[in-house]
Amino acid sequence: MKKTNNQNIIIIFAIVLAAIAIFFALNYSNKSSSASSKTDGNNINNNVGALAADGNTSNVSIDGGGKQIIEIRAKGGFNPVQSIAHAGIPTILRVDTNGTFDCSSTIRIPSLNITKNLPLSGTTDIDIGTQQAGIFRGTCGMGMYPFEIDFQS
Repeated sequence: MKKTNNQNIIIIFAIVLAAIAIFFALNYSNKSSSASSKTDGNNINNNVGALAADGNTSNVSIDGGGKQIIEIRAKGGFNPVQSIAHAGIPTILRVDTNGTFDCSSTIRIPSLNITKNLPLSGTTDIDIGTQQAGIFRGTCGMGMYPFEIDFQS
């Protein structure tokens, strides 16, 4: 009888562990998936770029002054990890933090020699100038969490 109870406990424990693993796997894949592009080359004022992880809105837009704004979130890395933007337009990288305390609270952009400590919560605008076509890369302060922007003509 005692052996049967131990076997039942082990089976229940294994089922619970499997359910937790599935939950985390599904949650991780939803956060890290990058959605398709939503660009319209005929109208530069449309939102451009990779869809945000929630699939609802683009993280790249053009403000009233003609500057391109690329919004990313910093907490446990950067989201979205990949964005698509227009080359040849003055660009601002807008980084949002909300309780960010890990190494993504520092952003590094080696090509522009920029290292910036971000606030625990808030918005930080970084002027990255007018980029030519190509891949623009940045990381967290430790280099663990990369992000990239694909500037396209």
